[in-house]
Amino acid sequence: MTAHAIVYAPIGQGTRSDQVVERLSNAIVAGLLHADEQLPNENELSRLMGVSPVTVREALNTLRARQLIDTRRGRNGGSFVCPVPADMLRDRHPLRLATSGDLADLGELHCALISHSARLASQRSTPDEHQRLAQQIDLFEAAADPQARAQADMRCLLMLASHAQSARLANQELEVQAEWAPLAASLYQDDSLHADAVAAYRRLQEALTQGDEAASGERAQDMIGAMTDCLLEHKLRLDALGGQPTPQPTASPPPTR
Repeated sequence: MTAHAIVYAPIGQGTRSDQVVERLSNAIVAGLLHADEQLPNENELSRLMGVSPVTVREALNTLRARQLIDTRRGRNGGSFVCPVPADMLRDRHPLRLATSGDLADLGELHCALISHSARLASQRSTPDEHQRLAQQIDLFEAAADPQARAQADMRCLLMLASHAQSARLANQELEVQAEWAPLAASLYQDDSLHADAVAAYRRLQEALTQGDEAASGERAQDMIGAMTDCLLEHKLRLDALGGQPTPQPTASPPPTR
């Protein structure tokens, strides 16, 4: 599962073009979509995101007006991501735009979703699935830049949800990640936080392998809870300093049990 699957996941029925704009602009500003990257065409975006072509067209027009994408003509033309100026990174970063209440609510939802997935996965996943998750955690540990770390983290979470053997849980996790992934990328500039997150995954992996349902749920909940606390602390620092989103954490996330 790639970052593109998260960015272009269905956003639900009855949504307006401003929700498509929010999804894509957050992905661009957070670096999940890179400068000069080509977006899918209108029909493909409509299919992937579950909205009408008219809604997609309106959203792309808004993104062009905000200078987040541009349109190129010709044989290899289409909509391409623009480089993001420093002032836009500061003013439009999703962590700055979200309220503390929104972050707390999102963290609580994510905790509930991942902890329940972990409990089910501890009972339902196979030895081969345990091995694949361990390999994905290895890739997360090896990732060197914030965007690669965030994407590897999201793959770990999606894999965990899929190992619960519930299509509904996996789809809900994909929906949550559309909001979570751009926020997580802003934290993974910090090497110590990344190392703590890897260690938390290792402890969770141990509980899953042992088939310990209670410990799996608790460790998954603690892991997402620690990330939520870091997001809230980072937002407070950004709001106080009014600066660009470069984290300087004062403390590591609390250890998981």
